[in-house]
Parts: sequence; structure tokens; C-alpha cells
Amino acid sequence: MKVISIKEPFATLIMSGKKKIETRSWKTKYRGELYIHASGKALAKEYLDNPYVFSLISGLDMNYGNIICKANLVDCVYMDEKFLEEIKKDEKEYSLGLYELGRYAWIFEDIVPICPIPAKGRLNIWNCDFDKVLTEEHKIDDERT
Repeated sequence: MKVISIKEPFATLIMSGKKKIETRSWKTKYRGELYIHASGKALAKEYLDNPYVFSLISGLDMNYGNIICKANLVDCVYMDEKFLEEIKKDEKEYSLGLYELGRYAWIFEDIVPICPIPAKGRLNIWNCDFDKVLTEEHKIDDERT
């Protein structure tokens, strides 16, 4: 399965449906199912000191080092002047990413939380062999659903 590692609290905000766009400096042609891994690295202090971001994560448990949801990556949009003008109208989404000319907006839909799966993150989109990382507990839960 395809996975992308995203720093906390952004991975958990995606899982909770509060964030639908991930901003990156690079584009991808990949579209389709993509699992979200909450990176083990903490977010930069300036985001955590932002009262608006803090209000969105208040009460949420962070999921460092776990694959926490799956989503459908439906688009990867180049950030031109027109895109930036439109995204600024969405205060919440705009405050949760690095929106700058020349970067890319990865658009997620159909976000579904999953039972957290411990995994070591990687750069870029990476492949995960779920059969190797799933514990017996996860396999039993999957059989029940």
C-alpha cells in the first residue's frame, strides 16, 4: 500500500477531517488510495504557538509513528496566484499549510480513520507491506469487520 509521512499535528488533523490539503514542495502524478503516517518528528514551535492551530488540536491525541488513516488523493495542484487567492478565503485550511507560489497542494477526499499501525516513516510516497507490520491484534480486528 502507498503511504505518505506527515508531521504531527497535521496527520491527526487530516485523520479528524479538519484538514483536507497537504502542502508540499514537490508534485506527484500518483492519484488514488494513500495511507497517512504520522511522523515521529514534532512540528515546529511557531505552529504550536499559533492559537488557531492550537484550538484545532486541543483535545486530540497525537499519533506519532503510526499509520492512522487512509484517504483518496484526488489532485495535486500547482500553487499559482489564482490558487493562492482562493485558498486564502478558507482561513482554517490556509492556516494549516505552507501556501506559497510554486508549491503544490495535495487534495484529499474520503478520509477514513484506521486502527493505528506502528511504522517507521520515510520520505516521499513509500510502499508498506501491511502483512509484515500488522500485529495479530490488527489482523483479528480486520476479521471482525
